[in-house]
Amino acid sequence: MNESGGIESRYQTSKALLQRRGQGHVLRWWDELDQAKREALLADIEAVPWEVLDPLIPALVLNPKARAVPHDLAPPKVYPHVPEPSQVDFYTDSIATGREIIRAGKVAALTVAGGQGSRLGVDGPKGAVVVTPVGERTLFQLFAEALAATCQRYDTVIPWYIMTSPANHGQTLDFFRAHDYFGLPEADVIMFTQGVLPAMDHDGRLLLQEKHRLALAPDGHGGTLKALVAGGALRDMQTRGVEVISYFQVDNPLVTAVDPLFIGLHAKTGSEMSTKVTPKADDVERVGNVCLCDGRVTIIEYSDLPDELAHARTAEGHRKFNAGNLAIHLLDVAFVDRVIAQSLQMPFRRADKVVPYVGADGSVVKPTSPNAVKLEAFVFDVLPLAQNALVFEVDRAEEFSPVKNATGVDSLETSQRDQVRRACRWLESAGVEVPRDGNGEPAVTVVIGPSFALDAEGVRTRVAEVPRLKPGDAIYLA
Repeated sequence: MNESGGIESRYQTSKALLQRRGQGHVLRWWDELDQAKREALLADIEAVPWEVLDPLIPALVLNPKARAVPHDLAPPKVYPHVPEPSQVDFYTDSIATGREIIRAGKVAALTVAGGQGSRLGVDGPKGAVVVTPVGERTLFQLFAEALAATCQRYDTVIPWYIMTSPANHGQTLDFFRAHDYFGLPEADVIMFTQGVLPAMDHDGRLLLQEKHRLALAPDGHGGTLKALVAGGALRDMQTRGVEVISYFQVDNPLVTAVDPLFIGLHAKTGSEMSTKVTPKADDVERVGNVCLCDGRVTIIEYSDLPDELAHARTAEGHRKFNAGNLAIHLLDVAFVDRVIAQSLQMPFRRADKVVPYVGADGSVVKPTSPNAVKLEAFVFDVLPLAQNALVFEVDRAEEFSPVKNATGVDSLETSQRDQVRRACRWLESAGVEVPRDGNGEPAVTVVIGPSFALDAEGVRTRVAEVPRLKPGDAIYLA
């Protein structure tokens, strides 16, 4: 069959498929398109997983009702970041176990990095945003420095898997190449792309980004598990002998990329998936609520938790549901392999978003309020499937200050403040005098790079290398 015949056959197949679903408008401008654009449009249509999408349109797009929340929710068992007296020996053993697992090369890092840095003024991947107030370190570089330092500390190899999106994969790869992978072996930095789903209007009609391209959106961090398989990353982990995946999102510069205590607790309790939490800042903080449902750890999004549960108190007057999800998890490779082998279909959630689209007259419409539905899966929805899922509380000031917004809460400004505060705490714990202002805030701008120290203990071993601090100093310790 010649090329035009092939296109015609594919066009007729796609046309029939779309018309059966009331989506014929997708081909409205077919006659205007040249050969290359026709190929691109057909490729988009043929890549749509209709077996996934078809039931989701009536269930989530045409039905905007809030998700049903189980009635039997209870607070989970939480391991504290500072052990109780009865737990001290167990924590000591867990740290030793975690270190041995790392040393044996059984841990991989996995960063979900599909977002763009546009809200932060960067035309490129979010991981390329400079986040330190001094030292010009990007998120990607901070993580690379942390992994390199951890490899050196434990004389091991920690492969780094980075999940990109179709929108930023090429840019992310170019960024790493331009920076020579920040000194990491290229073979140990493995990038793979998450899946996408079409964006739709509130009537369930597919939107066009251009006359020849569907408006596609990443399928959420819940798509990580299938993407690990589809991109060959899970097989690579198995070949390397990796047993535990340390999962974190790209926007948190304070994250402990590989935490021996967390890994040790995960291993010693027989957990297949573990999650870090922190006490919520307030009853309705915009974080997931880690709960128990039928004896299984589950996470209820802040938008789904009923108001009476968000404000519920214990008999002692404490917040009943106080474990806030940090999107920092450990997953056993065997667990990921098992749930995927069972043909797991992650549940999807509805997100109302602003999506530019091609209007009926062929011009691009740029809405100012949500006009579209994107369908996203969340990785934490596999928690109830995990055996012995562990919940580990950490100190927010030590491990969590994400860069999500340009200003306000969880912004670049607040994250930089928290980076300096943590560095100064570490320095003071090592006996360094830190100048402070009248409000008790650091009067210096100091950031401790992972290449200098991974934790307060590491600072104490190198305290002789810290210069005397004077008010107004700006120092990146590397």
